[in-house]
Amino acid sequence: MKMRKITGICIIILMGTTLISCSKLIKINNQQLEITVNNLMQTHLSSAIKGTKPLMNEFSSSEYLVTAEFTAKDFKLQDSKKVSFHDAKGERTIWTLRGTYDKYPLEKVLQITTYKGFPNTAYFKVKYINKGNRKLSVTGWANNHYSLLPSKADSIPFWSFQGSSHADRRDWIQPIRFGLHHKNYMGMNASDYGGGIPMVDLWRRDAGIAIGQSDSIFRLISLPVRYDQDSSYATVSVQYSYPEPASLKPGDTLSTYETFVDVHTGDCFPPLREFGRYMQTKGIIPPKPEEYAFEPIWCAWGYGRNFTVKEILRTLPKVKELGFKWVGIDDGYQQAIGDWHTNNSQFPGGDSEMKALVDSIHKMGMKAMLWWAPMAASPKSNFIKEYPNSLLIQKNGKPQFISWWDSYYLSPTDSVTRNATQSTVRLFLKEWGFDALKLDGQYMNACAPDYAEGHHLSNPDQSIEQLPEYFKLIYKTARKIDPHAVIEFCPCGTCMNFYLMPYTNQFVASDPESSWQVRTKALVYHAIVPQTAYYGDHAELINDDFASQIGVGGVPGSKFVWPKLHAPGEQGLLLTPARDSLFKKWVSLYNKMELSKGDYLGDLYDIGYDYPEAHCIKKDGNMYYAFYNPHFNGNIQLKGLEASGNYAVRDYFHDKSYGTIKGGNPNLKVSFTNFLVLEVMPIN
Repeated sequence: MKMRKITGICIIILMGTTLISCSKLIKINNQQLEITVNNLMQTHLSSAIKGTKPLMNEFSSSEYLVTAEFTAKDFKLQDSKKVSFHDAKGERTIWTLRGTYDKYPLEKVLQITTYKGFPNTAYFKVKYINKGNRKLSVTGWANNHYSLLPSKADSIPFWSFQGSSHADRRDWIQPIRFGLHHKNYMGMNASDYGGGIPMVDLWRRDAGIAIGQSDSIFRLISLPVRYDQDSSYATVSVQYSYPEPASLKPGDTLSTYETFVDVHTGDCFPPLREFGRYMQTKGIIPPKPEEYAFEPIWCAWGYGRNFTVKEILRTLPKVKELGFKWVGIDDGYQQAIGDWHTNNSQFPGGDSEMKALVDSIHKMGMKAMLWWAPMAASPKSNFIKEYPNSLLIQKNGKPQFISWWDSYYLSPTDSVTRNATQSTVRLFLKEWGFDALKLDGQYMNACAPDYAEGHHLSNPDQSIEQLPEYFKLIYKTARKIDPHAVIEFCPCGTCMNFYLMPYTNQFVASDPESSWQVRTKALVYHAIVPQTAYYGDHAELINDDFASQIGVGGVPGSKFVWPKLHAPGEQGLLLTPARDSLFKKWVSLYNKMELSKGDYLGDLYDIGYDYPEAHCIKKDGNMYYAFYNPHFNGNIQLKGLEASGNYAVRDYFHDKSYGTIKGGNPNLKVSFTNFLVLEVMPIN
């Protein structure tokens, strides 16, 4: 947050400037979105979609400043200006509204921008100017604070997407009921859990509102969602709290980060897609799809950290037979977290034995992936002993702890850390010959502010703001060594940090707690980074539910062990004859259809309100539907078909024909348990 004197705004291509009288309500429209501003600079949101019920029943003091002395919410509108022009982002309109606070000479400048190319959305920036003669101690600010009316016709008043990360590994998409209060802080919510997608969305069956932060840099904001037990509405907002009160001196200006509001129909897919598109104009560009990232993966993690090379080699023929094309070597090969050469226990032959293992995988026609926990080092590691100044240091003077690995964070901006990281990538890909890296651990998603000296930071928050540069270094180094290198990013149960997404070409369901999480994470990734590979993680985590991986456009994976257990108590990992048959069938179907390369049509169904749960993928002119429910018997609707077309319908898992249907009447009577996957082909 910078404080500076107000300067003029330069507009390059001017199409029209209009001064607006402040005696009337100001209306700002962008297709479905309607914003009304009153003379206290309060706002009211509504949807222009016919038949939509009111989203709010009153105006909201949606943008306000919090100081140690007062909270400035209502500002008397003094003037407003509307400017339209065209630039690299397309046709846009900027509304600038100025108002004054009646209890202290504080001026508010609210700028609302709409783009023709980003319908249904408005972008907010607010400036507060101290016109008084004393210093103000600012503790925080809020943008886009709205009170939303629930659906009274449904048992679930709202569904939501909430993009924060927590140690309980909660669902990203979840219902909103009375009593819910989530802060949705984007910083560290536990020692090694933080980061996420800076957006929340609350929707009803008829319409929804998404808000978020759209700066080009990761910011430590909160996106609280609250629905109190006795309340007639739910509230959302974008909030920022200063770690230490900021001093706003007389004549100085304080600016908020850029935030947005999106009014939409359907679930969270449309606003997530729009957010991803808009952020590309800020330079946050998804990676190009990598062909190899769409191939099914077997991982040796089923054998645990104490695996043997013999166990892996013994399993490879079965891995190939089942149709898996990747072999993953997981945690346990290294000397310590931070010391990445091989240990003598698993690899008595040293690094050359690891290279020989990779060669064996390649000789069988498969590719090799290696697990890695970058930016971390064990207290017992030689790296920490040699480079103690590389540690990220918290405000309390202690290193930041990574609970799962019993390790410490390394500073992502420290030159020693960065040089060691590059050397490690070269070791893995160039010397050992691996084709891919599995970056693993929830801690990668974010880090605490760094108070250490010598880490090239002008303020502690830059550690998290510059974290993407660290993963960019890994990605660019790997792809320079191997132009087809796959970089899998597995943030273990967290909602992946949006600002890291350009630096992975394989997203992951990342230790799902349920099949629902696999499917809903697929929806989110397909929305925000379309056409990029989404790996469903190990099927064993969801009771071999390959349908929840493949049906939503995911890449299947497994960590089965064969022909015998590594240790007692791992019965669920053993590839029995029945599982062998099941795995072979699903992986064969995947390799034949490759639905992960199709177009996920996330705006056809509502993940919350449609029954049963439904997903659709379009590929090579065909439509592939997946329905999920424990027990369903009734009619389903195959949305998205051409009304004039005729279609053949087939259950591609059970190879069962459902005959033909007309696109103008796409209803089908079905009965299924757990899942139904359909291939719908046009009949010429």
